[in-house]
Amino acid sequence: MSQNESITPLKTFLFAFFATNTIILSYIPIYLADLGLSGTEIGWVLAIGPLAALISEPFWGYMSDKYKTVKRILVFLLMALLLVSIVFFNVYSLSFLLTFAFLLYFFSAPIGAFGDSLAQRRADQLSISFGTIRTWGSIGFAVSSLIVGQYATIVGIEYIIWPYLLFGSLALLVTFKLIDAEPAKESVSLKSVKKLFQNGPLMLFLFFIMFITISHRTSDSFIGIYIIELGGTESLVGISWFVGVISEAIIFATAFYWFKKYHTLIFIIFAGALYTVRWFLYGVIHDPWIVIGLQFMHGLTFAVLYLAAFDYITRLIPKVVQSTGHLMFHTVFFGISGIIGSLMGGTIIDHYSVNALYTVLGVFALIGTMLILTYHLLFNFKRV
Repeated sequence: MSQNESITPLKTFLFAFFATNTIILSYIPIYLADLGLSGTEIGWVLAIGPLAALISEPFWGYMSDKYKTVKRILVFLLMALLLVSIVFFNVYSLSFLLTFAFLLYFFSAPIGAFGDSLAQRRADQLSISFGTIRTWGSIGFAVSSLIVGQYATIVGIEYIIWPYLLFGSLALLVTFKLIDAEPAKESVSLKSVKKLFQNGPLMLFLFFIMFITISHRTSDSFIGIYIIELGGTESLVGISWFVGVISEAIIFATAFYWFKKYHTLIFIIFAGALYTVRWFLYGVIHDPWIVIGLQFMHGLTFAVLYLAAFDYITRLIPKVVQSTGHLMFHTVFFGISGIIGSLMGGTIIDHYSVNALYTVLGVFALIGTMLILTYHLLFNFKRV
């Protein structure tokens, strides 16, 4: 079996799952607004997902390390996700939406982290760049955002369940062909997991970076509503995500050429500074086409930040609890940050404006960047 053949199922899985994830990330806020929910209520529904992730990601990460498999857990999670999604897209009261949003995220949240964990391990085994594998998730996200945006404009946002099930089913089918992660020789225990929480540099790093990730996750949740409020359509929302994620894919795909040239934390500081500029610009923009034009910065912010942070924490955590550590990182990046961002964002939109929200996000990104810079200067870590 050639190297390309050995990672083709993994690339296809990442493409399909992130295509599915596009719908949750990009269009659920618009879908909920179409149902008549207020900004605050949309914030509640969006916040319940990261809350579910706080429980599910550490749990499934531990189960993966304990039973030494990622593949079998992915199969179970995707089957459960597809069943729950059918119910979620067919309920309309806030209480039912909250209940099934919790279940939807409980099963979906760990999948992306497991996919990235598999990609990191396969990249290490084959001595290739993690970014060359992970870029296929970005391509799936970009293609789906464009297609689903056109679909929602023509057919209606209320029918997005169908592309969701299509991409989700593809992800499930290809999961059966994945090569499972090579298990660690040492057995995982609650004691070894506890050591993660006693790792001072890891905990401090996750806390500091959270200020930047809060700004990122808040924008993820509300940029669709932002573009609609500026006079755009669902199709423009799709185009904005397409532009952003294509730039993300380019960064991931070319990581092999530039990533190892500087200390990992330098890239995080660079991304944080660009996030700050990006959000302050969004705070004063009133034309959706300008927003779309600036979406190329998504690759220079999210892709650089995620690639560098994922690489950094991978080298901080022992192999025996690598799945648990990766999902802990996802819990902070997408879970805790998502809860804070969704609740804060919905409230600010209701009481002020989306532009005011982005100004606040600029402040968060600035604080996070300064904290990571301080972390780098104080600890002066050698590359880990």
